Amino acid sequence: MTTEPLAPTVLDVTGMVVHAGHVLNTRLAAALAVIDVSPRNYCVLVHAVDRDLTQAQVAELSDLDKTTMVVTMDELERAGLAERRPAPSDRRARIVVVTDAGRDLIRAGRGIVDGVHDEVLGTLPEDERAVFLSALSRLVGGVLAKPVESEVNVRRARTPKR
Repeated sequence: MTTEPLAPTVLDVTGMVVHAGHVLNTRLAAALAVIDVSPRNYCVLVHAVDRDLTQAQVAELSDLDKTTMVVTMDELERAGLAERRPAPSDRRARIVVVTDAGRDLIRAGRGIVDGVHDEVLGTLPEDERAVFLSALSRLVGGVLAKPVESEVNVRRARTPKR
């Protein structure tokens, strides 16, 4: 009987991307805590501001499921950062409207988010940054744009509770 080596012989692209995304999200969460907002809430505000989008459309842009979007909007409304208003074309749908307080938070958060991104990208040599961002954009705009159907339920990485 021959024994075939089973140890990985190539880089674990999935593991690296999942790990990088998780660590980047934790860095972003820590940085945005200064202005008392989560990355998820900030993401929803940024996608909704200055656009007449329904809650479902903002959820899709923010990559959130329906239940998480409802919880997020409840949080944003309680904080006075956004409101849900009836859509003129469909009374069952709700338009997400960012309040003045939400707009102020976006302004404050923009520098924080840019700073985290600059810090992370700054670890790459300058000539590699544009190549990395271009390749990543092509991947998430192409083959990695949408999840595929699977009989196996794939869950997102869990964020530990504090």
